[in-house]
Amino acid sequence: MADGARYSRALILGASVVSFAAMTTESGLAQTASPQAESASTERPKQAKRKQAKPPVAHQATPEMMNARAQAGGTTPVQALDTITAAATKTKERAIDSLAPVSSISLDQIQGLQPNRLSGIFYAVPGVSFQERGDDPATVINIRGLQEFGRVAVVVDGARQNYQRTGHNASGSFFLDPELVGGVDVVRGPTANIYGSGAIGGLVSFRTKDIDDVLRPGERWGVDLSGSYGSNNNRGLGSVFGGVRATPDVDIFGGAVYRMQGNYKDGNGTEIGNTGNQVESGLMKLTVRPALGHEVKFGAIFQDYQYDVGQFNRGPVATAAQRALYQGSSVYASDAKNYTGTITWNYALPSDNLFDWHMSVYGNRVDNDQTKTYHYSTSGAALCGTGNFGNNISGCVGDKRGYVLNTYGIDANNTTRFNVGDWRNALTVGFDAFQDDVITTDSRGNSNITTPSGVRTVSGGFLQLKQNYSTWFEAVSAIRYDRYDLESGKTNGSGDRFSPKITLAVTPVPGFQPYVSYAEGYRAPSITETVISGAHATGGGPAFFPCPDGTVGLFCFLPNPNLRPEVGKNKEVGVNLKYDNIFSASDSFRGKINLFRNDVSDYIDLVASAPVPTGFGSFSQFYQYQNIAQARIQGFEAETMYDAGNWFIGVAGHYIQGKNAVTNVGLATITPRKVVTTGGVRLLDRSLILTAQWASFGANNDVPAGYLPATGYELVNLYMTYNATKDIVFSASIDNLLNQYYRPYAIPGTSTDGTTQNHVLWSSPGPGRVYKAGMKIHFGGA
Repeated sequence: MADGARYSRALILGASVVSFAAMTTESGLAQTASPQAESASTERPKQAKRKQAKPPVAHQATPEMMNARAQAGGTTPVQALDTITAAATKTKERAIDSLAPVSSISLDQIQGLQPNRLSGIFYAVPGVSFQERGDDPATVINIRGLQEFGRVAVVVDGARQNYQRTGHNASGSFFLDPELVGGVDVVRGPTANIYGSGAIGGLVSFRTKDIDDVLRPGERWGVDLSGSYGSNNNRGLGSVFGGVRATPDVDIFGGAVYRMQGNYKDGNGTEIGNTGNQVESGLMKLTVRPALGHEVKFGAIFQDYQYDVGQFNRGPVATAAQRALYQGSSVYASDAKNYTGTITWNYALPSDNLFDWHMSVYGNRVDNDQTKTYHYSTSGAALCGTGNFGNNISGCVGDKRGYVLNTYGIDANNTTRFNVGDWRNALTVGFDAFQDDVITTDSRGNSNITTPSGVRTVSGGFLQLKQNYSTWFEAVSAIRYDRYDLESGKTNGSGDRFSPKITLAVTPVPGFQPYVSYAEGYRAPSITETVISGAHATGGGPAFFPCPDGTVGLFCFLPNPNLRPEVGKNKEVGVNLKYDNIFSASDSFRGKINLFRNDVSDYIDLVASAPVPTGFGSFSQFYQYQNIAQARIQGFEAETMYDAGNWFIGVAGHYIQGKNAVTNVGLATITPRKVVTTGGVRLLDRSLILTAQWASFGANNDVPAGYLPATGYELVNLYMTYNATKDIVFSASIDNLLNQYYRPYAIPGTSTDGTTQNHVLWSSPGPGRVYKAGMKIHFGGA
């Protein structure tokens, strides 16, 4: 698609949002604002009996929105851990009060960081890391060393993100532009099991921007225009978000984003091929409040990612030694489209203790079309035809392949509050289900072998009882039931399980709340893990082995219909620290500190058979996903922040160990050490915020044989936000100030000669120093 058409489409969509907001506002100025239906309080005292309903009032900003503006606008600062979240228990509470390792990231934090990709907003979140390729804009989230195949549940506006494509890197990813995000909640460990099946590693819940993120108190319409530019290499961003309260009971909101960048250079000055990309995205939301306490929201998100994935050769490849040093991979022109649709129905009234209801239904589709544009050798004429190149692994230049995942789901829960004597109780009952439908097509390659098509249905329900006694004791107990059914061709599987959770906490003195927790999580095997079958193509070379289905190849994938689900059993000890007015009338300290050990039984991993002699050396004939006895992951996490109003400083990080308990070999996906120190000052009546961040990462050297360990590294980032007026905000940053070379995760070797997979190695380093500057302008009126 031509660049001009791209710009035009983005500008037209953005202009439409602005025009619609303005026109609707003008037509609505003559309307008399009628009283709005009573809305639920955003935060309630912990399980206290609700007060009687107040008289209906006009729509007001939620506390979350006002807290964010307090930070941006220079009034009393609000701690990030004071953000209201429902991620851990499906009942609203501040993150600092949650009896779980919960972190929240606000919109103001995201905008101050000016992230180019989603991973940039998680630097200061303990336990979280990423395994990303520079030539692939998709995001792979790792929590406490667990990733891929749904071990970390990722939801966007409540919609599960389950996209998966098997290759030479992480096998589970999703697409989301950070400019669309209005806030993030992270729950580490299977304590998030009530949120849905599979979350033995944790939960990451994204909220996209909504009308309260743009409109200020008293405004009926508003528009935010944003733009930024960055170096290394031509990082451009333009966005527009706008909304209007068409009536007191109807909100309309929309936005559009255009982002682009060229190939960046790493800290050594090496240009990383195919790291340029273009992204177009947008969202629309319609919110209706049809009756007292009810709110129905219709949402739609569209994203289009244009990029090239793969690496060109970096030198001659005539000999084996040269290929080990310089050979790249096939390159594919990729067009990944992501469509998400949601319908959410919430009901709550402060006067109604029987019903606090939430239900959402959603659909999510990822359609990744790829066309091969480059092959790393000049061979393949027999397969591809004279003058063309390729092989039977990746196909021929000009061939197309596609990966489609359709996910449909529902999530519903209700909380009933009641008192028994001096005990305040909240009983939450919930149900959720989703279905993944994987469709893989590949004309002459073998992607349909490595990422097989199939259908998986996962469902579950839970009961949770949250209890408070006086001001000093709290207990959360829950039981969840999960079931899955999987089918692909002649292979199928199913299973079910009950998973418990119990958390106990005391508050012996105000501000000090220790807790202990035990939680189990259940992850059903994925389609790929269960049904992958057939020969791995030879790539034009000789076939080493025959396979059971009659094909021949380098080795054989074997299906495993008897694969058992993974079960995580997590033990946690933590403490929440919350103090105000310590040294002055407006300072505060927040801290969450915890120790954990997660024993994952029946951990699923790809296992090779014992090598056998061939005419070309000794190699494994079979590869199969199997249950190993146990993986043990344990560690320490902390997140702290002291805020004195005019200045602030905090330290967050983790120390984690993870091993295969059978072999005592470390897990390659562990980031063993992360320590992030963040400090800053607020000047000019707190309209100017200057922040420095130092992130120190330890190398993971305890990895399986054949892996190239990750590097340890230090990143120093500087940020500036200046509220020039109430409507104009300038921002600037320097990422990787020291221009460090860093490769954040271990790189696997190939399955045949043991040499490093160069295309993963070359695309894994992060960018070197990046300068960025941006501006946001707000328009609005009553």
